[in-house]
Amino acid sequence: MSVDVVTFGCRLNAYESEVIRREAEAAGLSDAVVINTCAVTGEAVKQARQTIRRLRRQRPDARIVVTGCAAQTDPKSFAAMPEVDRVLGNEEKISSAAWANIDANERIAVGDIMAVTNTALHRVDGIDGRARALLQVQNGCDHRCTFCIIPFGRGNSRSVPVNDLVAQARRLVANGYCEIVLTGVDITSYGANLPDAPRLGALVKKILNGVPELKRLRLSSIDSVEADADLLDAFGNDARLMPHLHLSLQAGDDLILKRMKRRHRRADAIAFCDSVRRLRPDMVFGGDIIAGFPTETEAMFGRSLDLVDECGLTQLHVFPFSPRPGTPAARMPQVAGEAIKDRARRLREKGAAALRRHLDAEIGTRRRVLTERGGISRTEQFTPVRMPTPVEPGVMLDVGIAGHDGRQLLAA
Repeated sequence: MSVDVVTFGCRLNAYESEVIRREAEAAGLSDAVVINTCAVTGEAVKQARQTIRRLRRQRPDARIVVTGCAAQTDPKSFAAMPEVDRVLGNEEKISSAAWANIDANERIAVGDIMAVTNTALHRVDGIDGRARALLQVQNGCDHRCTFCIIPFGRGNSRSVPVNDLVAQARRLVANGYCEIVLTGVDITSYGANLPDAPRLGALVKKILNGVPELKRLRLSSIDSVEADADLLDAFGNDARLMPHLHLSLQAGDDLILKRMKRRHRRADAIAFCDSVRRLRPDMVFGGDIIAGFPTETEAMFGRSLDLVDECGLTQLHVFPFSPRPGTPAARMPQVAGEAIKDRARRLREKGAAALRRHLDAEIGTRRRVLTERGGISRTEQFTPVRMPTPVEPGVMLDVGIAGHDGRQLLAA
């Protein structure tokens, strides 16, 4: 039997899961399941534990290996689960040596992630069934937002050299990919540890200029306060850089943003969206917003609700606040659980209304889409489109938009 990888969380985890599968199989591992965990919320950790227990019941003889951010930050709790055979850290999970030594006696192989200072390119030439290719440009985060445990799971920011990334982008296009998504933990911090400290905008321009055959380049989540002039210039001058940005906003109230230790204020987020739209009128924005951060009053929450309209967001990722052990926010006065649930519900309703307005505006247009599995395709703005009949993934098509169902567009 092969190695199965169950992935939780972000695009970077999905990318690394392909590296895990390759390294584990190269080491001769078989009849094994690797759970690549996420630690962003307590719910994500809970779901990983439930999955581990379920998999052990379903596959009593399989080897179960747990890795990812939750394993990195709390390895002992996973090693204490009787269902788990081995726990690997985030650096170890992509190491051929760690997989070659998988039969070692100790149950935990988790190193000091803060001691890792470099990130090499791990060539992933595609993910089975995916229409777009992921390209990891950096790992880790140098910032210490008070709610976030991820720097302790990923370490400090470190980047892959520009030339390596351009070469890999060429390989991905040669393999038939029309779209590449740049991914990482904090991609707008790209380049700080490299010679001459190239910024993300310089990398984007190098890829676009160095791989003229690439039809679409997309960015994963960014921190708008770190967006550099070259990046904005690329959005304004190269249509192959997709008009969709997902912003790490987190809140719309300045005092809450300060207590989160964020580096932007409300006015910065609004001004950024306005300035990018002037450069690229077809730009759409999504955003992450936390509901019920400690000390958040109803008036403070109202400013987060208002931010959806003031930034013109079309899609929200709503996170009910979940205290992560060891973070400063976990020691702050907490908002009542019922209030958190109610605020998360209201944010989701606000996001659903914003999405419907965007979908309404698309009716009657023609859009260039990239097909995916299951009869879905995506516009340049990453809006999902239901195709009338399934199409092979990875095909670029022009389609007319006939309507929507409140969640996705419907192709004519």
